[in-house]
Amino acid sequence: MSRAMIFETVLVANRGEIALRIMRTCRRLGVRSVAVFTDIDAHAPHVRAADAAVRIESYLDVDEVVSAAVSSGAQALHPGYGFLSERSEFAAAVVDAGLVMVGPTAEVMDQMGRKDAAREIAIAAGVPVVPRGEDAGFPMLVKAAAGGGGKGMRVVRAADDLDESIAAAKREAASAFGDDTMLLEKYVEHGRHIEVQILADHHGHVIHLFERDCSTQRRHQKVIEEAPAPTIDEATRASITRAAVDLAGHVGYTNAGTVEFLLDADTGEAYFLEMNTRLQVEHPVTELICAGPAGEIDLVEHQLRIAAGQPLALGQDDVRLRGHAMEARVYAEDSFGGFLPQAGTADLVRWPKHARVDAALESGQVVSTSYDPMLGKIIVRGPDRESARRALVAALDDTAILGLTTNTGFLRALAASPEFTDCTIDTAWLDTAVLPRPDADGPRAVAAWFVAAQAARSHDAFGSDGFRLGAPVASTRVRLDRDLLVDRTAGTVRDDDQTWAVRLVASDGALLVVDVDGTRVRATVQALPNGVEVVVHGERHVFAAPDRLGSAAAVGDGDITAPMPGTVLDVRVAVGDTVAAGDVLGTLEAMKMELALTAPFDGIVETVAALPGSQVTMAAPLFTITADESRRPADESQGTGS
Repeated sequence: MSRAMIFETVLVANRGEIALRIMRTCRRLGVRSVAVFTDIDAHAPHVRAADAAVRIESYLDVDEVVSAAVSSGAQALHPGYGFLSERSEFAAAVVDAGLVMVGPTAEVMDQMGRKDAAREIAIAAGVPVVPRGEDAGFPMLVKAAAGGGGKGMRVVRAADDLDESIAAAKREAASAFGDDTMLLEKYVEHGRHIEVQILADHHGHVIHLFERDCSTQRRHQKVIEEAPAPTIDEATRASITRAAVDLAGHVGYTNAGTVEFLLDADTGEAYFLEMNTRLQVEHPVTELICAGPAGEIDLVEHQLRIAAGQPLALGQDDVRLRGHAMEARVYAEDSFGGFLPQAGTADLVRWPKHARVDAALESGQVVSTSYDPMLGKIIVRGPDRESARRALVAALDDTAILGLTTNTGFLRALAASPEFTDCTIDTAWLDTAVLPRPDADGPRAVAAWFVAAQAARSHDAFGSDGFRLGAPVASTRVRLDRDLLVDRTAGTVRDDDQTWAVRLVASDGALLVVDVDGTRVRATVQALPNGVEVVVHGERHVFAAPDRLGSAAAVGDGDITAPMPGTVLDVRVAVGDTVAAGDVLGTLEAMKMELALTAPFDGIVETVAALPGSQVTMAAPLFTITADESRRPADESQGTGS
């Protein structure tokens, strides 16, 4: 493909890893890149990586972003994904300003970017669609017509829950997309999410770059994606890729897009779901498994060339498959603690060396709740699926983020699970499956060994090694979340119940390679003011004595506190109200996701500290419920007897 100049300057209307991804291609092509940033992102990696940067108040302000492009001398804007990427009014404003939108036209975006309009177009084009919810009955899927990424979606299984689910989805959709229009469809219980990547130019050429499987998702938010789809046959592949190309041609689509299908595992039928009129988060797996005459295909480069009016440099016969690729999304969330979003400072970040990493997280960076919790993506390729899966497990083993809780350990456990290995996971599996939290014994032994070594060098306060006279210490008592005795001469760590054989193999800064009971462990370790932190297999473990944890004051069972830092969206009760167990007291938003705060039992509202619109910290008191004794079941010991 010719490396002729496409645009002189492109403004990237996004942040984080996708902004860096686009800038990387711009730099390779000799295109000047311009970043936009808010005050929170003033020192973010994407700002430093750009050739120029313009401050804005909000990434969602159409006029402000377009004005930034004009003032920077850009000829085109690349929206990435999220934010304004699927807003037709943004695409129109870009063109009205005399600039080029790297994406489809506003008219096509308005048609295909909305799930309700796209559904009708698919029907007109003869593409099968999921039956309407009101026609198919329950279970039903309520989803935002203008949205994506799992936001504004609810599964409703009974008519009594429909109104509340629609109201919650509307609020979430309005916050994320500025549009609360809902679409109701049949919910397919056992489905596989298959999507087809397409490219279309302004000269009538449309091609597909095969398909991806995004079935490993939780609450409609993708977790691990792979390409090609491992469970479909050639007939299904031919059917969905042909339908995607025909649909794109039917509406006059241009640039990169994704046509999504739901494959009903029970019937084998594939239904059109929606079209994403932008680059997808998971586009790297397609890049890794598709090759053209010149080698690896760069989707961002094709986007820029199409936007500049160039014809597609690839024909359908030029695209060939090579191997299998997988991508894991790393989020700031506590996957083993209710999947709650997390915030804080990533003290140390270590990404794997033998994988493609699209990320914007670096050591010392502060992660807030203001934006989406995704921190980065780890992408691998192998000659076949199992090779790719093993490479993904190894890459997650080599990933360590200290100071901030992430889902990396959960991803590793998921990629190593029998269900993922055997391709039996459908779109609903993660909503009910419970993966066991990684065992802490091995990491605890490593932590104790690390503390003992530190204590031997510096008489650290964690250790208590007793009296000695001119001789090496035989053992060190380490106080973490429990008392452990470390004997570095014998190579053991023990507590009251068991003993671990520990041998240090190698160390490189924070990285330790340790044999624990004959098993080789790669651990990333750092001392904390009140304990020690260890990451093993991607999972972060924090060990500290209870009296040094600095936790908030103990509260009663009726005290409802903020489970994460965020914004109070609404308060539905007042002091003196009577509530039943499970009643929604209010809602909290963090990282664009909504969490209902519910009554733990029947009772009366005693205090309301939450104020709509207020920012709250983790563990901040919000409500207090006093048990209503008159509504509690009678004590069995007071029964009438026989």
